[in-house]
Amino acid sequence: MSSDQPTSRFAPQNKTTNERLSTTTVGLVALSDFRKRRAEVLEAQVREAREAVLAAPTPPAETTPNNDNSNNATSDDSGEVEKHKKKKAKKTKTAARARALVSFDDGDGEDDDEATPAAVKKGKSKAGGDKSAEGKDDEDTNNPPKTGSKVGANASVAVVPRVLTKAALRREAAERDALRKQFLLLQAAVKATEIAIPFVFYDGTNTPGGIVRVKKGDHAWLFLDKSRKVGAELGVGGEKSANARRDWARVGVDDLMLVRGSIIIPHHYEFYFFIMNKTMGPEGRLLFGYSAEAPLLKGGADSESASSDVLSRPADINTLEGASDDPTFTKVVDRRWYQRNKHIYPASVWQDFDPEKDYQSEIRRDLGGNTFFFSQ
Repeated sequence: MSSDQPTSRFAPQNKTTNERLSTTTVGLVALSDFRKRRAEVLEAQVREAREAVLAAPTPPAETTPNNDNSNNATSDDSGEVEKHKKKKAKKTKTAARARALVSFDDGDGEDDDEATPAAVKKGKSKAGGDKSAEGKDDEDTNNPPKTGSKVGANASVAVVPRVLTKAALRREAAERDALRKQFLLLQAAVKATEIAIPFVFYDGTNTPGGIVRVKKGDHAWLFLDKSRKVGAELGVGGEKSANARRDWARVGVDDLMLVRGSIIIPHHYEFYFFIMNKTMGPEGRLLFGYSAEAPLLKGGADSESASSDVLSRPADINTLEGASDDPTFTKVVDRRWYQRNKHIYPASVWQDFDPEKDYQSEIRRDLGGNTFFFSQ
């Protein structure tokens, strides 16, 4: 009698996949355990669905005289089966959506959504097949498919450096040494070239001093020493002192100054430094506008023989480079006179040479800070 008594409509007929997972996965901490329990739940659900389909009432085999009634009974039974299948599919979809909210799920819900309805409809899948499918998914995730293209080492490098052998290194070292020797020979030839520097003695007025022969590699103090000897020979200052020659003999190089334009050239600088760097003065003029090339090298002669010819060949001073320059541009000044008159123009605008200073952009000012205006 109890079997004929209807059950309450509030009691669930069967549990959903989410409810079964909720009760069977309590306390799990490993993803592998969760997958094992999920496979068991799915297997049980498939088995129950298959049993429900097999337990459904089948139409009687005997035929009745009323064909209409038999056809109606068959259609009613097929309708119930179709309705039962739709209900199972709906429950399976609901369980799959709820399963996506489980904390142990790592994104395999999409695969389960596709596999579960197919298993319910067919009723032929087994738990072993589900386990093998999951294992295959794990393998595919850990080992992504390999593409046919291969990436070579250092593919991003545009130019591969050339491997240098010992012979190539020795050859490059020999070439560098040959270029170094060639440059040193050229430098020696340029420094050995003689030039002429016209100058004046200045003590408030310009006193002609003549022309001094020097080399491009000489220092400024050597020019001052030669100019001192020229002053003694000419007797410069004889109108002011009867012993002008004796006074010039007593004057040392440190007591003299070389002023080129308005720049005081220090004693330790070579003329070669200003020639090679093409140093400009405040007036927009080269301090030493001489050529940076050895004259004999222009004809294609050998560098070593050219330097030896420059060292041994004498030349007339009037034919040297710079012999026709303005002598007032180069002044030889007594340092004691400069110390007494450096507040008076033009000594007040003279300044020591600074290799780091740009004299072209400099604004010339006097001791009071007033700007000078020079006529071009």
